[in-house]
Amino acid sequence: MAKKILQGIPVSVGVAIGHAYILTRDHFCLAPIQNISEELVEQEIKRLEDAFELTISNLKELKAKIPEEQTEYSSIIDTQIMMLQDPKLKHAITKYIKDMKLNAEWAVEKGIGDIEKTFNGIEDEFFKTRISEFKLLSRKVIGNLIGAGEELKPIKSRVILVAHELTPADTVELDVSKIMAFVTAQGGKTSHVSIVARTLGIPAIVGIEDVENQILDDEFIIVDGFTGRILIEPEEEEIYEYTERQISFEQYKRELFQQSGLPGKTKDGFHVKVMANIELFEEVSSALDYAAEGIGLYRTEYSYLYRSRLPGEDELYEEYRDLVSIMSPKPVVIRTLDAGGDKIGKGFEKLEEANPAMGLRAIRFCLKFKKIFKTQLKAILRAAEAGNALLMFPMISGLEELRDAKRVLEEAKNELEKEGKSYKRDIPVGIMIELPSAVLVAEDLAKEVDFFSIGTNDLIQYSLGIDRTNKYVSHLFQPLHPAIIKSIKHTVDVAKRAGIYVSMCGEMAGDPFCIPLLIGMGVDILSTTPHSVPGVKRVIRMLSKKECEDLLNKILQNSSVKENNRIVKEKVFDKIPEELTFYTSFFDN
Repeated sequence: MAKKILQGIPVSVGVAIGHAYILTRDHFCLAPIQNISEELVEQEIKRLEDAFELTISNLKELKAKIPEEQTEYSSIIDTQIMMLQDPKLKHAITKYIKDMKLNAEWAVEKGIGDIEKTFNGIEDEFFKTRISEFKLLSRKVIGNLIGAGEELKPIKSRVILVAHELTPADTVELDVSKIMAFVTAQGGKTSHVSIVARTLGIPAIVGIEDVENQILDDEFIIVDGFTGRILIEPEEEEIYEYTERQISFEQYKRELFQQSGLPGKTKDGFHVKVMANIELFEEVSSALDYAAEGIGLYRTEYSYLYRSRLPGEDELYEEYRDLVSIMSPKPVVIRTLDAGGDKIGKGFEKLEEANPAMGLRAIRFCLKFKKIFKTQLKAILRAAEAGNALLMFPMISGLEELRDAKRVLEEAKNELEKEGKSYKRDIPVGIMIELPSAVLVAEDLAKEVDFFSIGTNDLIQYSLGIDRTNKYVSHLFQPLHPAIIKSIKHTVDVAKRAGIYVSMCGEMAGDPFCIPLLIGMGVDILSTTPHSVPGVKRVIRMLSKKECEDLLNKILQNSSVKENNRIVKEKVFDKIPEELTFYTSFFDN
């Protein structure tokens, strides 16, 4: 029996066996905290500015070392540099030097603390975790202020990285080729550490409190990315057992990649298109490598983050045009801005909301700030001429909102006409079905759009009243809850009757236990992370639509989540045992 077993949340499957590498930055406790005299204020501001410039220089040097094939990491560095150049960040820090006579090191801590408080009020995990980037930058600046830099301990051999949290810049500075797995205290299924782990194809576990103090540096551990268990100092029998499982899983992944070009067609001929969800332009290469049949969701928020100014029409047009042309003739679904003033650009500092997740975000934000909305719509319309682009509105709650959004779209077309700019007049328009209200009025909405895309992450969260990133209630985030299954089926049935297609772009689209039910409902497209595309296709090929329909009918007769989970696990595992050997642990609840 292992000396100790820790339990966390599995966010990337696989097994890793090796020594722990603890990511620490203890030297920052040496930063001096003191008050200064009035005479030293300008000198302290100059020290701060020099530290900022040196940090920017360090980041540029780091970027120059990044291999060409890792362009996504270059964009991370560019974002870090942009954040340091934003005058709002410097202002948040220098006010403490000027007004409270704090030394630069202490002012950095206080200024970043203020920013952290603002971000902590944001419910969306993608943006909430970005506070870690500000904290990382503050460590770099403080390191340069005290002359310590921020050198990470070099990784000399293959290790399992253990940290309180992992930021985008950490993955740039560390030699990820030597990392076998990630284990962190912070994070969730959609956090940076999870995305990176799945991209690299290595296991990851998050949500283990004080993990950096529970595991010793260089301690021998096993990471089970299927169950979320970490075995510290395991015995020989445990090492043998997990080694066998590791070998089996690696063989499975090799076979999967070799078959990635095959279509997602059931044994009785029902074709489900499998597409990719991406949020960075650089992820297009992964979508193509894994043979995605298009981009089912392009999240456009990244272009608006940490800007000293909002992106212009031409800038967005070039980004969207390049994406659409590279993927052509495959479709690209471009979702309009799904964010609020608490997350984007300059000029929205006064938008104070107690609960931003339920406030002025997504389509609501865009309809209030029509100039921003129209700028993006015009860019999408122009870029659509480069290939097969579709437009999608997020977080539509009812018919009035949809019609308002379509009116702004028509205004954007009229402006392009007057300006003499070429654009795609008949671009297909769809909406995200991610709110319970949209499900209830789906018949009305279907008459006015070309397609539905079901966002199950938010649909489940809002329907069940559960924050999926909260470790205390995340176990209640159940995709097979009867209310969720009935909501999805109703949405699909409505779409079919209206003659429009329906896709799914949430976590359920990549879940091998949910895929049979979605096939049974007749979902046309499943859109998931690029690396998951081959696995989803293979699951589809191992099933028949008839048996999926039978399973769905059985599930629809039940009112118990546990019973649904039991039936699905039993029936699906019976049909595709090889595929599910590595996933059954996710469904034990």
